[in-house]
This record gives sequence, C-alpha cells and structure tokens, in this order.
Amino acid sequence: MSKWLKPPWLELNIMLLFAVVTYLVIFIVVTATPTPEGGMAGGVIWGWLVGFFIISTIIALVATVGGIGGGVLFTPFILAFTPIDSLIARGTGLIVAMFSGLMATGPVCRTGLANVKMCIFLCVAFGVSCFGGAMGAVAVAEHLGEFGEAAVRMLLGLVIGGLILYFIFGGKKIEWPDVKVSDKITRTLDLRQPFYEPSLKKVVDYGLTRMGWLFFGIMFVGTGSGFFGMGAGWAIVPFQNVIAGTPIKVAAANSVVLLGMGDCVAVWPYFMMGALVPILAAPWLAGQVVGGLLGALVLVQIKAGFVRWLLIGLMGFSCWGLITRALSMWNVIERPPHWMNGLVLLILLSFVMVNIVREFRNND
Repeated sequence: MSKWLKPPWLELNIMLLFAVVTYLVIFIVVTATPTPEGGMAGGVIWGWLVGFFIISTIIALVATVGGIGGGVLFTPFILAFTPIDSLIARGTGLIVAMFSGLMATGPVCRTGLANVKMCIFLCVAFGVSCFGGAMGAVAVAEHLGEFGEAAVRMLLGLVIGGLILYFIFGGKKIEWPDVKVSDKITRTLDLRQPFYEPSLKKVVDYGLTRMGWLFFGIMFVGTGSGFFGMGAGWAIVPFQNVIAGTPIKVAAANSVVLLGMGDCVAVWPYFMMGALVPILAAPWLAGQVVGGLLGALVLVQIKAGFVRWLLIGLMGFSCWGLITRALSMWNVIERPPHWMNGLVLLILLSFVMVNIVREFRNND
C-alpha cells in the first residue's frame, strides 16, 4: 500500500479533501446568493475565509516546528491587521494554539520525541493556570484599565528578551543539555524517556532536573497563555530547556502536547463570554489541522539547531510586539505602523536564516 494511504498522510489527505470540497460548496452558495444592501459581497467573504485558511496553515507549520503553538503568531496578526475585538482575537487565538497542538500530538508521540509522562505531570499546572489566566482576561476586559495589562505585557517582553540572549549565547548546551544527575521528582515518577534521534542516528537518553521549579514556572506561563490568548509555546520551550535541562527538540515536542491539553481548558471563559465566533474560528481551525500535521512531520526529522534559531526569530518578534504595545498603551510612544512591524520581522528572519546557513556549513 502506498505511504500516502497510511497515517499520518491519510489523515492529512482526508482533511485537504474536505477543505477543498467545503470551500467549493461555500463559493457556489455565496455566488448564487444576492448581496443585501449595505452588506459585504459573498465573494469577498469567501476570499477572506480562503485567505484565513492559507495563512493558518502556514502559521501552524512554522509554529509546530518551533513548538510555540499557532496562537503566538495568530493573535498579534489579528490585532495588528484587522479591526476584530481583542477579546474575540484572544479567544480564537487559544483555539488556534490548541488545535495546532492537538494535530501535532499524534506524530510526536508515536515517534517517542514527546515525553508523555513529563507532559502529563506538567499539564496539571498548565491547565489550571490557563483557566485562571483566561478568567483574569475577562475580568480585565470588564473592570480594569489598560495600565495593568500593559505592565504584564512589558514584563513578559523583558522575560522573553532575556531568554533570547540565553538562546543566542548558549550554543550547543541549549540543544543537548548535559544533566549529570536527575532530581528526586524525575527519579520517583520515572520521567526519563529515551528516543531515537534521526539527525544523530542514535538513541538519546537525556536527564531531567529541577522538575519542581519547572512545575511552578509552567504555572506562570499558563497564566500568561490564558490571559493573552497567544498559547504559551514561546515560553514553555525555553522554560523546559533552561530550568529542567530538556533537549530543545524534546521541549518543542512536549510544548505542542501541552498546548493541546491545556488550552482546551482556557477557552471556556472566552466561550462563556461569547468571544468565540464560529465563522471566524472555522477556517483557522482547518488550517491548523493541515499545518499542524505537516509541522509535526518536519519537527521529527530536522536538526536541533534549526529549531533553536527559529525560536530565536519568533521570540524576538513577540518581544518586539509586547514591549512596543506596552509602551504605546502607556502613551510613551506611538503604536508602530504596519510597515515597521513588517521590517522588524524581515530583519529577524534574515538574521535567523544567516545563522542557520552558517551553523549547518560549520557542521558539514
């Protein structure tokens, strides 16, 4: 039997078929339906839905490879380029992060790259704190001003900036940390899980440490995830790596599993507030399914150095967005125009690509 008819390609082909058929049916319906006076033409609505699906697929692929979840790219994009209410954008962002994680969970778990026992241990902290963060977001939207939200954004931006510096100068010890002795929690719960690494062509048996500190760190991360609706992979990955000594590829795989399990809890406060709109969420969900599967297949095969530099670029753009957003909310600066955000993203991507090419040439 052809590999295209076996999992995970079978699921991917079925999803693509359903997407194509669905959008064709929608196109036929909207073109046959007259446009009401003052309303948006059906063809324009169809164009937006198709565009959302394509962008969502790209976001899910990139986000899954980086282990950050699609919400960290989706939410800033929606807030920057559309007039959608921020509460709706954040609620949909959690849906996007959740589905990109759910679709990538199968491939990374089947290969053994994701440490399932470690994910279950951390999911307790992540799920509870995500729910608390989402409740906090609803409370802020109802009662508090912008100053407190800006302060949290600034704090998160500074934390991410520090982690970026660590990732840049940490080098190989970031990719494959050398943990000599595992901590008591790791030994008691037997959290170590060896896996086969294709890029090294050998089985990697890695140690873990400071799991108690990581548990509380993930609680902090989950609160921010639920509050901002951005997922939390941008922090889950470095927190696992920096605190517990988790290899970067394992941390990225664990991150998508945690996002799939934890963010499904955080969406409920947004749902109860009516901040989830089906016609907006549906194309983004479909794109996350396709892109998440593709990203998981790529993540298993690529080198750890690629993941590290990709994370540096994505975290850098998040850091820029959080800090400038906080300063603009405090009226310290004007909110950066779209062209400036695009220029910053282009510079960061160029920086990432140059370093990826340089590192791979040195390895060869």
